[in-house]
Amino acid sequence: MAEHTNNYPKLHNSTWPGVVGKGAPGAEPIIPLDTLLELTAKAEVDGVKYDGVDLWLADPHISIESSKDDVKRVADHIASYGLKIGSFVAPIWAGAGGGSAMGSAEERKRFVEQVKKACKIGQQMRALGIRPSGGVRIDSSCSVTDWEKDPVGNTRTIAETFREAGKVAEDHDEYLFAEGEICWGGMQSWRKNVNLLEEVGMPGVVGYQADMAHSMLFTLGYNSEGDRLLPKDYDWKDRSQLDAAYKKVADALRPWTYDFHVAQNDGTVFGSGDHEKTGRHVQATDPNGKLDVPKNAGYWLRDDNGNLTKKMRHICWDGCMFSNAVMTRQQTWNDVLATMIKVRDAHGWRE
Repeated sequence: MAEHTNNYPKLHNSTWPGVVGKGAPGAEPIIPLDTLLELTAKAEVDGVKYDGVDLWLADPHISIESSKDDVKRVADHIASYGLKIGSFVAPIWAGAGGGSAMGSAEERKRFVEQVKKACKIGQQMRALGIRPSGGVRIDSSCSVTDWEKDPVGNTRTIAETFREAGKVAEDHDEYLFAEGEICWGGMQSWRKNVNLLEEVGMPGVVGYQADMAHSMLFTLGYNSEGDRLLPKDYDWKDRSQLDAAYKKVADALRPWTYDFHVAQNDGTVFGSGDHEKTGRHVQATDPNGKLDVPKNAGYWLRDDNGNLTKKMRHICWDGCMFSNAVMTRQQTWNDVLATMIKVRDAHGWRE
């Protein structure tokens, strides 16, 4: 049995892959929260287990409309699995009760209200002692196509919405992070994310969530050709080019990064619903994965001088769009845990 001495950052699994892309007509059924909690709690590698889970605050997992009693019951239930709670995904999209961050006054009001509800739940869970770390995830909740109709004006409006949401987060001692994905308007490239966060202008309160897989796609210029870093005829066998391009992305966004997802990507994209193009997460052991996960994670978890930033008190695995057969296989989560342990061995610390 290998010896793993680091105990930070804590290792979390995500629950939203049991919901995202599932439950609609023709799609696979939603995976119950309890199933995901059981799989997470049972995973073990070299005596190391997951420390917690990051949550999707929407039905059928945990309602954003949860009362204080509901939150207490959920917290106690998750604690019974020996797990802590970390970051949240706030349901800020129109179909989930929110609205576009660059939409009408009413849409933007709904967006901020969903953030407020998430922050209240977070505040209560912190008071209960089950949530030692984690903020709230958001995005622009608008398409690239709509954003492109007025890039300057729409970015300004998104920034205004994010600022209003940031003020709400501050009032609840929370913070927000926008997950940069190539499908979200105003967030479809590394440069556009930096521009948006600078316009928001709330460092420490509104920042970036670095998903390793989604962030890697910025190097390929999908939905933002002008911000491409790798050539169109890029040969994936040339690791040095990918590493240099990916580090440029991380260097630009690291100062804004407050939440981190370990993930793997095969460099392809697909369309699904509101997602015009989005990244295809692949399994931790997929031979087509393009990232050297432990090495590339260091671009986010260490500063320009190679020193640990220790900003992330926990890190999470994201595996959206896996099939239910993959999601409900215990070995999947042992493989993921093994990968996360490698990241912590390389870039963690002991307290």
